[in-house]
Amino acid sequence: MASFPMNAGDGLYSYSKNSHLQKEIIDGVKEMVRDVIIRKLDIKTILSSSNTIHITELGCSVGPNTFSSMQHIVEALKDKYLYQDQLIDSSKSIPEFQIFFNDQVTNDFNTLFCLLPVDRSYYASGVPGSFHGRLFPSRSIHFAHCSTSIHWLSKIPKELLDKNSPAWNKGLIDYVGASNVEIVNAYVAQFERDMEMFFNARAEEIVPGGMMVLVSPFLGYGKLDESLVDSFNLPLYLPSPQDMTKVVEKNGLFSIERMELINIKSNLVDEADAKTLMMSLRSSIEGVIINHFGSKIAEEACARTILKSKEISEWMKVNYEKTSILFVALKRK
Repeated sequence: MASFPMNAGDGLYSYSKNSHLQKEIIDGVKEMVRDVIIRKLDIKTILSSSNTIHITELGCSVGPNTFSSMQHIVEALKDKYLYQDQLIDSSKSIPEFQIFFNDQVTNDFNTLFCLLPVDRSYYASGVPGSFHGRLFPSRSIHFAHCSTSIHWLSKIPKELLDKNSPAWNKGLIDYVGASNVEIVNAYVAQFERDMEMFFNARAEEIVPGGMMVLVSPFLGYGKLDESLVDSFNLPLYLPSPQDMTKVVEKNGLFSIERMELINIKSNLVDEADAKTLMMSLRSSIEGVIINHFGSKIAEEACARTILKSKEISEWMKVNYEKTSILFVALKRK
């Protein structure tokens, strides 16, 4: 659910008001998250030295989606504790829950905490920093959750910015549609480097037997200065099940408890609601566009796209593929 700080609050194009696509994804996998907690999590083991369950939301942005996810996870953990594990000492009280909301240091944590539900059943803390590195003390996290964030790379692959490189990404802003395999390989290599850092950091932080759920979008394999466009690339890669299996097995510190590629019903995509979809995407990536092109051009580009929403909706009805989501549940060995 990560986003950039621009328009993070309550403005017209804020993430909190326009993160409809991310909400559809979260709602689409809720029962899968509950299922892996009930079936796969050894709550007795992870609570052997504490009666507080520590949860982290990696890439929390500013809400409200993150609060929905966290409350759902807390309720599932309570049910697991109360009804699913008869081996736990019944004299113990229900665990307390501490949630660490993490995102980049530029995230609007003020807005996040102003929107915290007053009736929440957990204690809340903010942890600024990139999830590609260490964020928490060793063996301190019991459950980690990362939704629609893991596809953001730590940086743009350097090969894409070198005009003399075979991976020079002329005329495109990402790898989709690239005819040059070197471009795709540069994205894949950066994704693999990032995930190795990510898994090593989480392996230090998550207790043995603790779990992590990753949810990522997935795509099938497939008036501006031209030089600015050629040098602009989105720092994201949407991993396939094969990509994720490769990086997990190479790291060797987690076991794959469940991995599934699913299609979710999307009102934005299935009903070709281009205007709402464009506003949702704008709330997530506008910061990247502003950083590269400047706010004036970014504003004009986004406004022109919204004006063409009817035309885009017609194109979506014919060409747009159904939304696919990669769901991955991992357990710390």
